Amino acid sequence: MESLKALRNGKSFDYNIVLIGFMGTGKSTIANYLSECFGMKTLEMDQEIVNREGMSIADIFSVHGEEYFRNAETNLLKEMQSERNVVISCGGGTPLREVNVQEMKKNGKVVLLTAKPETIYERVKDNHDRPLLENNMNVEFIQDMLSKRMDKYLAAADITIETDGKSKIDICKDIVAALTELEK
Repeated sequence: MESLKALRNGKSFDYNIVLIGFMGTGKSTIANYLSECFGMKTLEMDQEIVNREGMSIADIFSVHGEEYFRNAETNLLKEMQSERNVVISCGGGTPLREVNVQEMKKNGKVVLLTAKPETIYERVKDNHDRPLLENNMNVEFIQDMLSKRMDKYLAAADITIETDGKSKIDICKDIVAALTELEK
């Protein structure tokens, strides 16, 4: 943790760090670690929406539909514009809406975390809180979804960090180095 703090020399971010990427790429893990290292607040968008709605994401999709959930994401991103120094961990579908990308960029640097479909499968295979994968938990389906989303992910991202085979500290070092480069 000390080495990450040294990278920033005690300086906090004067913007939010918005983590995007497919489910299982490490957004939650990295958000929590960055938060610990830099004393930042963390917002897990999916969890915040679950808390506000009082039901799981699967239930929100079932009861209200995906559009309702996506609107909740947009509203939450708008709320975060008045915040600074927050790590925002977005759900995998958040950057698929152009309005969400616009909201992310208003007060944040967008960091795309990537991983190979096989890595994603290994990370999510035992998780049943992912409605879009629930009946399609296999590498081929993940690859197909990932390829359909990748252009939008890349278009939204200020920087891209691969997470395959890296520790959380190495991923965070890569993020801090890339953000520092952007600030020059």
